[in-house]
Amino acid sequence: MSSRTHRVAILVHDGVKLLDVAGPAEVFGEANLLGADYRITLVSTTGADVTSSIGMRIAVDGSAAEEPDPDTFLMPGGDVHPRTPVTRDLAEAARDLAGRAGRIASVCSGAFVLGATGLLDGKRATTHWKIAGELAARHPKAHVEPDAIYVRDGSTYTSAGVTAGIDLALALVEEDHGPDVSREVARSLVVYLQRAGGQSQFSAPLQGPPPRSPALRSVVDLVTADPAGNYSLAELAGRLNVSTRHLTRLFREELGTTPARYVESIRFDIAKSLLDQGYTATRAASMAGFPSYESLRRVFARELAISPAAYQRRFATARREQAEYKNKPCAQRLPQ
Repeated sequence: MSSRTHRVAILVHDGVKLLDVAGPAEVFGEANLLGADYRITLVSTTGADVTSSIGMRIAVDGSAAEEPDPDTFLMPGGDVHPRTPVTRDLAEAARDLAGRAGRIASVCSGAFVLGATGLLDGKRATTHWKIAGELAARHPKAHVEPDAIYVRDGSTYTSAGVTAGIDLALALVEEDHGPDVSREVARSLVVYLQRAGGQSQFSAPLQGPPPRSPALRSVVDLVTADPAGNYSLAELAGRLNVSTRHLTRLFREELGTTPARYVESIRFDIAKSLLDQGYTATRAASMAGFPSYESLRRVFARELAISPAAYQRRFATARREQAEYKNKPCAQRLPQ
């Protein structure tokens, strides 16, 4: 392991999300216990302390301009972006640190700050799935990947929302000190070394906006009311009293997909919700309108890169165990 001091400068600002700062910092700090030498400094645009998104005060070590050249510059995010434009002083501080850093990284909406400096132009990038579309719209020269947990393009790294900053920091530790150290850090922090799948597994069901045309909105209502129904192209066209050609054109022009794929996406979201409620994967497949468990498994593999069973273990276990605990008689809740 290299014993050279590795300076990590984290640029904080009013409204910064505390976990965007603390998560990666804890990864670097844990690596130090294993022999690494990360020197973490918190800086702001002026050197003044800042207030986090939950109102906690964050003491900083100085201003961005006074910070020695960092090996890693980390830009955390916060709810303030993209709701408001990135301020000139924050963009200039980020540009200054990035220009002097060996590598650049952002967490969640910190990508908007990097984007405001032009650092993402021509590069692959990601951010929280809820605001990935806005990042792409605001910075069209960036190639936004909305499903990625984190993305590396050269010496620039961007990551998804909040806890994805931990995934990113683990990847940086592995780059610096190898997989054994990053694995031990992950074990110590009780987190995944590398999560299977992308952000889609964390997004809310039916997250997209409803279709504009009444005919397409009717498709959502029909499938949601009776997921197991027959929704072939001919059947849908007949129910909506339009031609199959017209219906196909509506889907292509408004949603960029086919009627069959859109029906499948609705069923997929219903199946995810049923798994969250504790139904077995086989039962969820049937209730959501899939002809078999295997057909549901194929969709999960394509969309999330994990199986329905793995998805359910990840998101339903804690909720189910909590419910079972609440239903126990008081005497059975006591530690044995």
